Amino acid sequence: MAESSKEWNISFAGCGFLMAYYCGVYSCLFERAPFLLKGVKKICGASSGALMGAILASKSCENLLEMSREARKGTLGAVHPSFDLLKIVRNFLNHDLPEDAHLLASGRLFVSLTRVSDGTNVLVSEFDSKEDLIQALICSCFYPLYFATLFKVFSRFQRYVDGALSDNMPFSGLRNTITISPFSGESDISPYGSPFYFHDIYYNNVSIHINFINAHRVVIAFFPPEPEVLAEMCQNGYKDAFLFLKENGE
Repeated sequence: MAESSKEWNISFAGCGFLMAYYCGVYSCLFERAPFLLKGVKKICGASSGALMGAILASKSCENLLEMSREARKGTLGAVHPSFDLLKIVRNFLNHDLPEDAHLLASGRLFVSLTRVSDGTNVLVSEFDSKEDLIQALICSCFYPLYFATLFKVFSRFQRYVDGALSDNMPFSGLRNTITISPFSGESDISPYGSPFYFHDIYYNNVSIHINFINAHRVVIAFFPPEPEVLAEMCQNGYKDAFLFLKENGE
């Protein structure tokens, strides 16, 4: 993709523990096409995709691997009663995001939320403080039935849950949006799809091939795998992003 003055967006699909894939994508873009990251107008995401949008500058997968190790301590992984994933995510954000993260994110980061009262999608892009930003990200990751508590409340005095339930890839319909997903499908950067897939579905704006490999990825999204598997996902993200750049003239 040649550098130009044209405006563009980047949108990350929600994908749970498959977020390690995004670390590889980021590493490739940072090394080979940094202008794509520096010049992006809107960074959009739902659930773990929103987390990736918020930590674009972290340049590291180390804490994701640590999260996986913590999740695997319980017999049932992340759904074990002794495991508090939201607490781990909050600690990660508090540690990795700078104190002025809300200023850097306002007007640039668009977090997808689902309003509990009517199921409507809400995109939040203005944040009053670092805590306000973190709370929005926590809400966007809150998948009902996966966590012990019922709802998380954002600062607008509304109840919200996982943004992936209403719009899993914000601004994906715009031609100038680079869509990124760890599921094989029609996203701009995604794993190469097997020719042996049964059908294509759209899960709240994310194209997903129905095949056995994607079915396995769904399981990994909810149940964290070994750190070695996460590292492999990171490598695959790098390779797929490199292929995207090559096909688009970079």
